[in-house]
Amino acid sequence: MRHIPRKRFGQHFLADKTYLDRIVSAIDADPGDHFVEIGPGEGVLTSRILSVVGNMHAIEIDRDLAARLRSAYGDKGLTLFEGDALKFDFSSLPEGMRVVGNLPYNISTPLIFHLCGFANRFRDMHFMLQKEVVERMAARPSTSAYGRLSVMAQYWCDIEPLFVVPAGAFRPPPKVQSMMVRLRPHPPGGDQETDPLLLKQVVTAAFSHRRKTLRNSLSGLLSESRLVELGIKPGDRAENLGLADYVTLSKHLNQ
Repeated sequence: MRHIPRKRFGQHFLADKTYLDRIVSAIDADPGDHFVEIGPGEGVLTSRILSVVGNMHAIEIDRDLAARLRSAYGDKGLTLFEGDALKFDFSSLPEGMRVVGNLPYNISTPLIFHLCGFANRFRDMHFMLQKEVVERMAARPSTSAYGRLSVMAQYWCDIEPLFVVPAGAFRPPPKVQSMMVRLRPHPPGGDQETDPLLLKQVVTAAFSHRRKTLRNSLSGLLSESRLVELGIKPGDRAENLGLADYVTLSKHLNQ
């Protein structure tokens, strides 16, 4: 029997082979690659990756789907973790892991933030997300889509939007457009590296009231004179600063 998608898990299963083929091509798995799939669902992508790499991990929160996946692929190289990916400790997996997933749209942003905390352990990440979320992740400064997600995602990774997937390619069709995106974690070191917790603190404060000027939104962290010393215009707003500006601010937060 076909699995009935559950709204509480935000389930929309890819059902169009044409787009499945495009996703498999974009991922470009090689024998020996180490994969972890988030939300394998009915296993359409799982089976394609397993046929190439032989062994992989997956995380599935739906108990019924987990049982089906174990039955279908447990003896074919699939190691399945049953639980919430938001709570999963990805440091328990080998370094160099490749991450894939059709992420539930209702938790995609917090899940992206959670995964970024382990970015140095991943080789790359390929996700199906709401098109709007991908656009926010890849947004440039001084645009309406640019925000906290843009800065933090770009701090951790190169963001490469790939292609739009129409609602009709899913069962059931979502009410939003979807898009595949590729994330490649930055190598450690370099001028752009800072304490991510301090960066998060500055970015969160700046965008908490995005219409306020920086002299107001950052007043609890950095004085107006300090902003000027660092080459930041106090009259600018959060959306006017690039990643390098936020890195600079975070590096001087405790000085």
